[in-house]
Amino acid sequence: MTQTIETRSGLPEEMQTLLRTLPRDGWHRHPHLADSTRNWMRAHQGFRQLAEIVQEDSEAFLNKDLSEDAYAGRLAHFGNLLVRNLHGHHTWEDRKFFPELEAADPRFAEGLEMLESDHLALDDLLDRFTRGANRTVQLATLDPRQMAEEARPVRDHAERLRGFLHRHLTDEEDLVVPILLHHRLRG
Repeated sequence: MTQTIETRSGLPEEMQTLLRTLPRDGWHRHPHLADSTRNWMRAHQGFRQLAEIVQEDSEAFLNKDLSEDAYAGRLAHFGNLLVRNLHGHHTWEDRKFFPELEAADPRFAEGLEMLESDHLALDDLLDRFTRGANRTVQLATLDPRQMAEEARPVRDHAERLRGFLHRHLTDEEDLVVPILLHHRLRG
């Protein structure tokens, strides 16, 4: 049985078959690295950055280095970008991208299922983050004095989200990019 995102510390050994022959440090030079793959990986980097912004802004607000209005505006903007784009990205992966990869190399079906399971866990985390962020933004208008109490869980969710994204996106890239390179896909 595949490990869950909470229990794994990297891509499971049995899923690293292609990664061993196509290691990460050689991807940028590989002749089959398509622009679409580069764009997909840039999207991942963007998610990492957005989660970092949300967490750091929450810390700044809690440390009184960011005003209520500035924090609410940034949280609404960057939090929405993060949640909306993550949902769209992983929905596309589950419905279109992963089936294409599985058809190209069925050996990695279990790994792709593991990543889809991550997406279900991500949906739950994003839902909790969204509810807390929405409450915090609403309090900027209704009762700014209560914002700090709501911002602490938002910061905690953002911190968990950053850790989740680090593990998931790294594992996803380590599984997917070697399949794409090996099979000359998306070029």
